[in-house]
Parts: sequence; structure tokens; C-alpha cells
Amino acid sequence: MRYAPVLSSLLFLACAPKPAPVNEAPPAPEAPPAPPPRVNPLLVKSTLPEQYPPFNLVQDGDFRAAFEAGMAEQLAEVQAIDANPEPPTFDNTLVALERSGATLTRVSHVFGGLNGSNTDDELQKIEEELAPKLAAHADAILLDAKLYARVDAVYAQRATLSLDPESAQLLERYHANFERAGAKLSDADKATLRALNSDISVASTAFQQRTRKAMTDGGVVVDSLAQLDGLSEGEISAAVEAAKERGLTGKWVITLQNTTIQPVLGELKDRALREKIFRASTGRANGGEGDNTALLVKLVDLRAKKAALLGYPDFASWALTDETAQKPQNVDKILAELSASALTKAKAEAADLQKMIDKEAKANKTPRFEIQPWDWAFYAEKQRKAQFDFDEAAVKPYFEMEHVLKDGVFYAATQLYGITFVERKDLPVYNPSVRTFEVRDADGSLVGLFLVDWFQRENKQGGAWMMNYVDQSTLLGTRPVIANNLNIPPVPAGQPVLMTFDEVDTAFHEFGHALHGLFANTKYPLLSGTATPPDFVEYPSQFNEMWATDPAVLEHYARHYQTGEAMPKELFDKVIAAKEFGSGYATLEYLEAAQLDMAWHELPVGKAPAATAVLDFEAAALKKAGSTFAPVPPRYHSPYFNHIFAGGGYEAGYYAYIWSEVLARDTGAWFMAHGGLTRANGDAFRKGILSRGRTSEPSVLFKDFYGKDPEVGPLLDYHGLPNKKK
Repeated sequence: MRYAPVLSSLLFLACAPKPAPVNEAPPAPEAPPAPPPRVNPLLVKSTLPEQYPPFNLVQDGDFRAAFEAGMAEQLAEVQAIDANPEPPTFDNTLVALERSGATLTRVSHVFGGLNGSNTDDELQKIEEELAPKLAAHADAILLDAKLYARVDAVYAQRATLSLDPESAQLLERYHANFERAGAKLSDADKATLRALNSDISVASTAFQQRTRKAMTDGGVVVDSLAQLDGLSEGEISAAVEAAKERGLTGKWVITLQNTTIQPVLGELKDRALREKIFRASTGRANGGEGDNTALLVKLVDLRAKKAALLGYPDFASWALTDETAQKPQNVDKILAELSASALTKAKAEAADLQKMIDKEAKANKTPRFEIQPWDWAFYAEKQRKAQFDFDEAAVKPYFEMEHVLKDGVFYAATQLYGITFVERKDLPVYNPSVRTFEVRDADGSLVGLFLVDWFQRENKQGGAWMMNYVDQSTLLGTRPVIANNLNIPPVPAGQPVLMTFDEVDTAFHEFGHALHGLFANTKYPLLSGTATPPDFVEYPSQFNEMWATDPAVLEHYARHYQTGEAMPKELFDKVIAAKEFGSGYATLEYLEAAQLDMAWHELPVGKAPAATAVLDFEAAALKKAGSTFAPVPPRYHSPYFNHIFAGGGYEAGYYAYIWSEVLARDTGAWFMAHGGLTRANGDAFRKGILSRGRTSEPSVLFKDFYGKDPEVGPLLDYHGLPNKKK
């Protein structure tokens, strides 16, 4: 029934002009009609290409209502599945679950992206408020007895259902997820579990926020330009800008990045300033207003209690049942084997650096000192320059950002997979420095959209990461919208952005994740793209790093930003030769962090130390693991170890980087044995790994592609570490 004609007539009569009475003032003009009420852009499907988020329309205030509506919508959908009078089937239970929660997924992706990349006080407040609600929402679904009964009934019939392999895997994953989440617990134990999950969510959110603030607030103020001797012009300009942002005109601020060792430690000549920066880095969130020590101890105990309730001796045992490693013992074994090689190499590296220090002290008639953590990067850079006759300052002019992105990262992907990139300046972004690209396949068909957010900002979390704004799914008819985030310090307008080789390597790494998401070709969202265990999800990204130093790729993008000349062959060869330089240090600092993660999460209930003993626990754990070496601190100390305490999915899983790298280096060896950078090799990897998500178990996917089980030899050789099997 339509009311428009009647309303039009009434409006016409109401608005018809009337003669003004004699001697009376004419009536005041009528107010314009009120604008229609604003529609929350998060509650409707985006009309932009591929449901790209309308960043220009989204306001902070939209999120609360959108999250509430999304949770209510999904619970209603789940209740409809529960109430379905038909017997449980794959379609009316599993497929229905996959279709549920579209609004909540959309809202969560946009919120997660903005809160990580462009946060503010309001978004962080919303995050804090919603953390326990979202945990309760997940529990309401995964602990739903009726829903689990339906899933279990379908699972019991799996042998007779004639499901295709992907559908069979979906059923396996859902059944395992429900049981790991506690669906078989008693009602009383479920209530306890809900409380634990809520407390864990609140604590991990608080940890992340404190860590972010500690990194932002922890910059080191420098009073004299002379103290910055060794830094490049661009780095000094960035320090000036950072000081201005804090109202410290006439000073300089060295901002902190998320890792223990800060990049400037390799360049600063002022040893006292190096130590000050190091201590500011390692002192983050350890004491004072933003202290994280009590919070992390609480998290460790909460997770241990959750694992015990679910029938496991410790949290690591529970977490690893869903990983390819399966058991803590398997992880501890490979970490111990690798750390022995890394420690041997690191001690040899330290001895070489100490000789350099002693030689300088003698020549300059200055006091001798033992190498400390804040000295290592500085003298390693000197040694790198002496040994290979170059330093980062000589190399950086060849790594201008635009060349790295288009002629390096994108070029390698085009050579391997045939994809091309076209910038879309018509799509909205949340910050002017963000760029969006359309990714097209070799046949011209659309693959997805890709956002590049490479610059550091005060309101951006540290590190580098990939995320989905839209997941790929043929069931839902969606193509992927993927973002990569780095933290490259910005430079003043008009100056070139010159990258360190580590930043270049990170760009290739994160794009490996992006390819995993962009090439997803699965029916079900639960199995799509990077929805794999952490110890597999890092595999494609670490594999993609190899193209940063591949001669054909490096020659294509490593061009001087002023002359356009390719990096000279002798410098090219030195960069390649230097790739394994310092590998003992780099590997050991990572392994120490991974061992700390396992040590925390192998603790049973009630065995966590006091908050005041967190660093003592770290020292004891590393000593027990046999990897203690004072000049090489862990990549992250526990109070700012976001990966494992901020709910990012790497708790009892930080080892994943090294486990995945074994797969990555095996794959690199496979590529080289089959001709290297070719479309045939790229297409085989795309078909066997990148497009598959978790449509089969990761160990099966790898063995089917590689032809055998993983081998550690190529990884040791790649890093120049002692290989006893050779």
C-alpha cells in the first residue's frame, strides 16, 4: 500500500499561498523540512566496490550501536538454528552458522582496523567497554547446548553425508571449535568458563592499551643536536617533528618502536644516549602508572585456570591442540635445538665485536668496556660496514618507498602470479597517507582491494601487520579487502622516504600475508585466507621475504632515488652477503622471546610468580632453556610483549614464526630447485597453499605441495647457522 499520493496532496494544500490579511504582517517563512535521520553506515552493507568500508562516513559514535545490533542479530540467527524443527543437517546447521553474524563481522573488521591504525581515546574506551561483551557473545554461541547438539548430530553422521572435502573440513573445524571452547562442560563449569573468558578479555585489552600508551609516552627527549650525531637528516627531522607534537620546541624526541632494540641504536655515536634509549625501551610498562606486571601475572593465572577447567595441565597444552605443533614438548624441542645453534653463533659475533671495541679503546686511549645490549647494533653496523664496505646510510638511497612498493613488492607478485595493481584514489581512506589499490588477475578479473598504510603515527599501534576489512567467501559472494600496516617514520613534505633494508624486508613479509588473504578461494569464511593456525599463517609471509633479495627483483627496485641508477653490482653483492650477518643475534633474540612465551604458558594453576618477580621469572626461564646471553636481550620483555598478552592469538604461539620459517625456507629451496621466479612456480604455490586457507589441515597442505615432511636444514643454511647435519 502506498501513501505517497495522499501525503503529496496534503503537503500541497498546506503549502498553498494564502492572501495576507489587510494591515497584518506577512507570516514568517516556514522552516525548511528537517533532514532525514542519519543512517549508521556500519549497519548497512557498503555500496562501495567489494563492500569497501565507507571510512569517510564512519564516526566513533557509530560503533557502540553497531556492535550491539550485530551481536543481537547473530544471536537471533543462532536461536533460529536452535529452534529449527527439522532434523539437523549440514545446510540447516553448519551453512546457517557460516551465514550468521554478517553485521558483527563487518563492524568488527572496521573497528579493529581503525583502532589499530588510527585510534583515539573514544575508540579505546569503546574497546574497553566491549571486550567483556564480545567475550560473552562468543560464549553464548560456543557454549549453547542446543547448538552444539545439532553440530554433534551432524558430525556423528559425517561418514554417510558424502560431503566434498571443504565441507567435510568445515564440519571437523566447527566440531573441534565447540569442544575446545567447552561445549561439553556442565552448566556450572560453563558459568565459571564464561567468567574466566570475560576476565581474560578485559585484562588483555587493558594490557594492549597500556602497552600502546607506554610506547607513545616513552620517547626519549634530547636537548642537544650534538647528541644525535650519526642519525640521518631525515631521522633528525622526524625527531624534531616528534618534539613539536609534544610541545617541546627546540628539542628532539626519539620515539620508541615496539621491539626491545630500537633502530637508532645502530647509528647513534653517543653511548650514554644509546643506554638511555635502551633503558627507556626495556622499562616500558614495568612500574609506574602504566605498570603491566600485575596484569600479565593475572592473565597467566586466568589462562591456566581456563585450561584446567577444559581438562589440560596448562594453557600451552590447550592452545597447541589446534596448532600443527600439537604439544608443548614439540615446541620446546625445536626451540632448544635452534637456540643452541643461535647461541653459538651469537657468542662468536660478540667476540668479534668486543675485539673492535677493545681496538678502538686502545687507539683512542679511552676506558675499555664489555659490550652491552645498547652497544651491539652500533658496533655491528660498524663491522658490517668494515666487512662488506657499506652501511645502511649507503644503502637507503636505493630503497625509496615508491620503488620498493611498485617495483619490488608488486613486481615480484606480478612475475610470480600475473597480478597487476591499479591505484584507486576515488575510494575513501581514514588517513591521507593511506593508499588503496585494485588487484587484478592475469585474465583481467578482479582479485580484491589492497590498502597500504606504511607510515608511523602517534595514534597507531607499533609493529607491522596485515588485516582483513572484507573476507573472501564464495558462499557469501565476497572478494577480499586487505590492508598492510608498517611503522616507517614519516619525513617532512618534499623529502624522499628512504627505507632501511629491515623495513624493506618487513614490507615483503607483510605482503606475503596479504597474498594469502587476496588469493583465498574458498566457499566458507571460517576456512578462508589467513584463518589458519599461527604456526602456519606466518609461512607464506616469511616465504615472500626471499624475493626482497632475489637478484632479479632487487635489481628491479633498488634504484637510487636521485639518479635512477640501479644499485651497483658490488653493493648488490654485499647486501646479499650481509643478509646472514648478525644472524646469531637476530635468531637468538627471537628464540628467547618464544621461550618466554612457552615458559609463561606452561605454568599450571597457582604457579605464576608475584608481579614484582616478573623479570626474575624471565631470567630463570631463559637460564633453564640454555639461551641466556646478557648482550642479547629478548626481542620483547614480558611487560610489553603484546603478541602474547594482548589477545592477538599468539599466546603460547609466538614460536609460530620459527616453525613457519622452517616451512618457508623449505619452500624457498623448492622454488630455487625448480627455476626460481617463474609463473609456473608461483601458480603452483598459489594453487597448493595461498588459495587454500584451512580447507585441509596445514601439515597436509604443506606435504602435498613440498612432497615430504619439513626439514630444518634450509633454515639453518639461510641464516648461516651451524648445521650439524651437513
